[in-house]
Amino acid sequence: MYPFSEGSFAVKNGWYVAAFTHELGRELLSRTILNEPVVLYRKEDGTAVAVGGRCPHRHFPLGASCLKNDTIVCGYHGIAFDADGQCVDIPSQTHTPKTYRIPTYPLVEHGIWAWIWMGEPDKADPALLPDLTEIGAEGAGIYLKPMYVEHVNGRYQLLNDNLLDLSHIAVLHGTSIGTMDNASVPEEYERRPGYVGSKRVMRNVPAPEVYRAVGLDVETIDRTSGMSFYLPGFHAGIDESTYPVGHPKEGEYIAWSRIFHGITPETHHTAHYFFALAGTDPQAVEFMEEYLKPVVGEDKFATEEIEKMLKIIGENPNELLIKSDRNAVEGRRALQAMIDAERDVHTHAPQASLHADDMASLD
Repeated sequence: MYPFSEGSFAVKNGWYVAAFTHELGRELLSRTILNEPVVLYRKEDGTAVAVGGRCPHRHFPLGASCLKNDTIVCGYHGIAFDADGQCVDIPSQTHTPKTYRIPTYPLVEHGIWAWIWMGEPDKADPALLPDLTEIGAEGAGIYLKPMYVEHVNGRYQLLNDNLLDLSHIAVLHGTSIGTMDNASVPEEYERRPGYVGSKRVMRNVPAPEVYRAVGLDVETIDRTSGMSFYLPGFHAGIDESTYPVGHPKEGEYIAWSRIFHGITPETHHTAHYFFALAGTDPQAVEFMEEYLKPVVGEDKFATEEIEKMLKIIGENPNELLIKSDRNAVEGRRALQAMIDAERDVHTHAPQASLHADDMASLD
């Protein structure tokens, strides 16, 4: 599936955001993740759990059922499953076979996010989750706010591509958070296992429109903008600015924020998008919740329009790369390697190359 090799969809052995923690409670929450129906809820002791969202009897959605103590009771025939997935009651018979069960999935609350592991449970290591201090989600003076849960009618990798190529900020978001320097200034790159990162350090550049919107009277700034991609589906963005050389407050911070994007595959052609923001000024963060809605809407619009185009032109489009694609291609390659590593070794599946992955063509 574009932009990966034929037969590739998504990494299973990895942590994805399933929900913001505040979404989880005693009401059943239904989500489809990696083509699998999932139900999320909290047990009476407050523990968050994730179980399969389909009754194995007649495929009734368990999210449309009810919770009795810590047990989900199917709303169709009353078959009940506990938080470990085991069937504990079948009203029409006295025996409940041990083999009659639904899947369960590792679920970890880490920061403001509930992370799910859809692959092999014994590989679900919480140490693989992003470090909250490293990404700027916790620490002295940091105010972190979950903002939006968006359903996107486009494949997840289009959202990843969007976040891995921040040059689009100059155009798609040019009337709000971007200036042309977000495209013209060269990027710096960082690579390590499970991580793809880039940033732009922009000197003495025009302040974007958002500065005026929040009441900052400044014409030019030094700005650092970047994105850290923690594979397979979490992006931690950097946006900070200081007064430029020659200003009486040269070097002092004007604004500091961290922007978080959880990108979770729903189906082959849809995705969940979890957006959160951290800053050192709580009032500014609260203001940005409304201000950034249309900005996130622009990313959603672009993703959905590209998905529509792919339905017209097919799954093997010819891409003409430009230099700013380097980071997105690196992200695609890293994800493809993870997908390939999960293939059944007995099938000897070919390690097909990505679409548009000729890095030499970017130079």
